[in-house]
Amino acid sequence: MTTTITVSSPAALADAVGQKATGEWFTIDQERIDAFADATADHQWIHVDPQRAASGPFGTTIAHGFLTLSLLPRLASSLVEVGGVAMAMNYGLDKVRFLAPVPVGSRVRATTELTGAETVAQGVRAASTVTVEIEGGDKPALVAQSLALYVPEG
Repeated sequence: MTTTITVSSPAALADAVGQKATGEWFTIDQERIDAFADATADHQWIHVDPQRAASGPFGTTIAHGFLTLSLLPRLASSLVEVGGVAMAMNYGLDKVRFLAPVPVGSRVRATTELTGAETVAQGVRAASTVTVEIEGGDKPALVAQSLALYVPEG
């Protein structure tokens, strides 16, 4: 079940600190892994050679850690909805940890917890802990401390 943190304005983010949301499942297929390998020139066999990876440590190819990280906009974009925004932008990451490999064919989803909201000159900078879960996995694929800037209308 997907859930969303919804607030009426950037200023209202402060009242939402501590709220959590869960996204939809998304499948990581070999085509996406191969396209990421091409885009980044990271063609390590553990990612792109299914025959060799079958006898490797995971029994199959795995997604690049940075591929999983790069999917945060796709996985987490619908988790926080802020009204009265002229612009929202990625402000960066404070901490990222890759905790488990994502085997090809796995389904992943993001969960988030709003951990802070600070008024700054441009608007409100919100901090969240984003976790990418692997369906049926014991550990998440990654955990990141993510920052976003919400610029109010007007």
